[in-house]
Formats: sequence, structure tokens, C-alpha cells
Amino acid sequence: MKVKILVAVHKNYRMPDDPMYLPVFVGKEIHPTVNHIFQGDNTGDNISVKNPHYNELTALYWGWKNLDVDALGLVHYRRYLTLGHSKELSTILNQEQVEQLFQDADVILPKKRHYYIETNESHYLHVHEHAPLEITRQVLKKDYPEYVPAFEQVMKQTSAHYFNMMIMKKKPLDEYCTWLFDVLGKVEQQVDYSDYTPYEQRVFGFLSELLLDTWLKTHPEYKTVEVNRVFLEKQNWPLKIAKFLKRKVTGHGEH
Repeated sequence: MKVKILVAVHKNYRMPDDPMYLPVFVGKEIHPTVNHIFQGDNTGDNISVKNPHYNELTALYWGWKNLDVDALGLVHYRRYLTLGHSKELSTILNQEQVEQLFQDADVILPKKRHYYIETNESHYLHVHEHAPLEITRQVLKKDYPEYVPAFEQVMKQTSAHYFNMMIMKKKPLDEYCTWLFDVLGKVEQQVDYSDYTPYEQRVFGFLSELLLDTWLKTHPEYKTVEVNRVFLEKQNWPLKIAKFLKRKVTGHGEH
């Protein structure tokens, strides 16, 4: 199989040696002089200029539109998919493992992130501006009503496949990206984010984290398999927990 896994990156950073992984510098159109080593997301058909609002999705869009592959994936420069638990780049998914997983699945996903004491919707509303989520709901009701039951189910759950990480075979990837970027484009037309903080202006990257499971639930014909997600750098869990509790009390903060 011809597989490419895009590594979304916005600064100089160590990268996997495996040629299956392709580092993509996101927002290259906005920061043309920052990096000359990695592939930019601003060639061919692209939405590089939207990176402040779409996050790593500008890499996904670029790969979808410009690469001829049998399967395409998206990970992050500090966050990868693996069969193990090691934080070493040498242990992340390799070509052989990906092909093995694809023997019984169409989509490879990270294990779900669990919030336990709150739903995906309440978590989103505690962390982010409220309007974009409701606009997304209305866009689905109007233009994609067949996705509404799955969307509402995802909203009520306490876990989801977060982080915009996945590896998909070509057919589901094409269908997913066609749908995703159409939905986000319609939401974008109705969202005024001019007064949002820089963090909140990344709104479409946040929304897509919930739309992935919405799409997958609506397309049970595509089989999925989960693998481990590994964060290369040490995480400050006491700080993460403190921020989580702060959000529960004040309704403000980052996730």
C-alpha cells in the first residue's frame, strides 16, 4: 500500500525517519520564512491561510487534495499512534503495522479520550465559545439531517476520538473530507470570531474533533480499529487537572 501519514508541525522539531511519515508545516502561507525543510501546506489546492482557524486540518486538506495515495493519515509533531506505550519515535506505527491493521479495518484511530464526569457537549461549552457548536448543529439539521442522530449521540457521550488523529483508506478519507470541509465551510460563513481570543479562533479545528465520530457513526460500513496514542513530551498532570477543575467552576480555560 502507498501510505502517507502527515505530521502537522508549526516549528522546527525532530521528525520520524520512516519515509511513510511526511512532516507538513501548517500555516506556511502566513509564515513563509519560518521553515524551509518541511513540506508546506500552501502548494497546489490548499487552505493554508486558514490555519489560525483550522489548526492541523490545513495539513489534512493539503494531503487530501494533493497526494495520490492508498491511505492518508494525520498525526501531530508531539503526538503519534503506536501499538505500544513508549515515547520513542522509533516505536510509532510503521508501514508493516499499518498494512496489518488495514487487513481488518478501513480507519485507524487513537483510543478515545474519556472525560467521565461530563459529556462531550458540556466539555465543549465549558471550554469554548458556545455559538459555533449550535451553528454546527443547525447546519447539520439543514444540510445533512442524516448525521443529526449521530451528532446528538456524540454530544451526550463522555468520550470521543479527539485530537484530529486518524489514518484512513482512500475511499472513506475522500468521503469524510468532502463532508467535513463542506460542513465547516458552512459554519464558517455564520461564525463571527473576530472578537474571539487567538485560542478560540482555532474554532474549526475544535469542532472537527466532534465531527469525526459523528461521521463514523453515520457510516458503519467502514470498520475502525483503535491503537494507542502517545505524547512524546512529559505532561504536567497536576496542572491539567487543576485547569480541568477551573473550567468546571468558571467555565473558562483550555483543554
